[in-house]
Amino acid sequence: MSDIHKLSGAYALDALDDLERARFEDHLATCDDCAAEVAELQETAALLAETSAAPAPASLREGVLAGISQVRPLPPAVSPRRAVSRWFPLLVAAALVLVTGVGLTVWQPWASDEAPRLTAAERVLQAPDAEEVAVDLGEAGRAKVVRSVREDRAVLVTDDMVSAPEGKVYEVWLQSPEGEMLPAGLMPDDPDQTIVLDGEAGEATAVGITVEPDGGSPEPSGEPIVLFDLSQAT
Repeated sequence: MSDIHKLSGAYALDALDDLERARFEDHLATCDDCAAEVAELQETAALLAETSAAPAPASLREGVLAGISQVRPLPPAVSPRRAVSRWFPLLVAAALVLVTGVGLTVWQPWASDEAPRLTAAERVLQAPDAEEVAVDLGEAGRAKVVRSVREDRAVLVTDDMVSAPEGKVYEVWLQSPEGEMLPAGLMPDDPDQTIVLDGEAGEATAVGITVEPDGGSPEPSGEPIVLFDLSQAT
């Protein structure tokens, strides 16, 4: 889906696959509008959830989710209640009361027995195919990269890593099979951190860290001070 904002309703109803959920949660951390929409939708869902849950026909679920993919609620800044009112018919449909020969049943797509959702970093670190490359930097600290081909993501974990020189920043890169170094994010000035790298890491051959001017660079200005060779991953 090209407009990630449209995923707010499906996210609130737990109707996204793992990859969509990970990308939307990354977006949610920087989008106040979507964060407000999700909170309001979940609050409305909680009110509807006061009734007891029971299975509903597959056609009803498909119809509700199809409607969700086509509707974008108004930003909450326009009116706190309009965003919910745009979604309310769909939520009511999702909790549609079905009159049956034995009484009333309700389908609630937000009702789930699943374990709490994992963060993007936790999905990589706990993935069945997670592979790790660690580097001991001596007095400069320790660092490792964990990559999951299935998740197509990589995570950098540091421990007691020294700060970049004044006026500089550590920048992380994914090395493509062709040897191109692609920017994967800037490291915060913190010795202990867990960072989900930007970009598709499934086919990356290495992860590098360089020292760049504040704000980063479009390409490395020098050789990596650390290079994690993913072919050596265990």
